[in-house]
Amino acid sequence: MDKDIVLKALQEAKQNSPKRKFNQSVDLIINLKGLDLKKPEHQVNLFVPLRYGRGKKIKVCALVGPEAVSAAKKVCDDAISSEDFGKYDKKKAKKLAKQFDFFIAHAPIMAKIAAAFGPILGPRGKMPNPKAGCVVPPNASLAPVCERLQNLIRVVTKNDPLVQCMVGKDDSKEDEVADNLMTIYNAVLHTLPNEETNIKSVFVKLTMGKPVQIGSKEEAPEEKPKKISKKSAKEKPKKAAPEEKIEENKEPVEEKPAKKEAEPKEKESPKKKGKKK
Repeated sequence: MDKDIVLKALQEAKQNSPKRKFNQSVDLIINLKGLDLKKPEHQVNLFVPLRYGRGKKIKVCALVGPEAVSAAKKVCDDAISSEDFGKYDKKKAKKLAKQFDFFIAHAPIMAKIAAAFGPILGPRGKMPNPKAGCVVPPNASLAPVCERLQNLIRVVTKNDPLVQCMVGKDDSKEDEVADNLMTIYNAVLHTLPNEETNIKSVFVKLTMGKPVQIGSKEEAPEEKPKKISKKSAKEKPKKAAPEEKIEENKEPVEEKPAKKEAEPKEKESPKKKGKKK
């Protein structure tokens, strides 16, 4: 994917989007094809480290043992002791899931975390994940983990063959947004079984704006001849149809005089029969 093409599409998406009172997000949409999402090898589930931030603060909550709560609160946005897990009913757990982007956990208490928060965090893809480096030993420093999560993004396919994720904000530098977009695109590309063959189209859009296809201008000439050929195929029979009708109308005109000449002969035949009688 060429960066100049990405920047053009990004600028067009910004121009076509009406101005809003809030800072809109810039989203990347990758439509996929030729995949069976029931097969694990066809699913996309990645944690992609970005070179630049996405233009918003990533909130991190630590789920730790009681001895590490005070230290965790100094580097994370919040921390919950394993002794307080029982205080979180379904309603409070849902509120917690909406409030934070990532959850860090101490490895020895993962079973307790799964029992207390698994039904809520699991379906939302927010359970502490070892692939993202979110499951750590009790003596590990949480500061570098929180710092790395600021530029980490999860890219995943759910029920439909597409990937959609935020790559920046409307006021972010265009070069940085384009770099994030290309980093995610390349990560998805290399995880697909047939790489480019499995990518149908790529779009960029603002929250309230219309999607703009990246590289659509190059694909447009291939589609136009197909539409023209279909129309021309439909027009040809329409032109031929009137000519056939005209020829059919001419034939009856020639036959009518022949019938009139034949009628007097039939009238004369009864007279001849009368004379013989």
